Amino acid sequence: MAYVIAEPCIDVKDLSCVAVCPVDCIHCGPDDRMLYINPDECIDCGACVPECPVSAIYPADEMPEQWREYIEINAAYFRTAKVTT
Repeated sequence: MAYVIAEPCIDVKDLSCVAVCPVDCIHCGPDDRMLYINPDECIDCGACVPECPVSAIYPADEMPEQWREYIEINAAYFRTAKVTT
């Protein structure tokens, strides 16, 4: 199960998680308000979790109930957006 970035990342976009990702699966476009993890590229290593300064990254199956919609939001992003990071 892939990791997912949730609501606390909105308007933060700290790139610490991007720097430690061994497969470069964390992306965003220039106009995006948050970062997104590509569920097809994520290898479930968890390296990004301790780097997030706002605790926004969770394994999909452990996502807090109030942010469960972000599982689909992250997946949908890669079906529709052109990513740059």
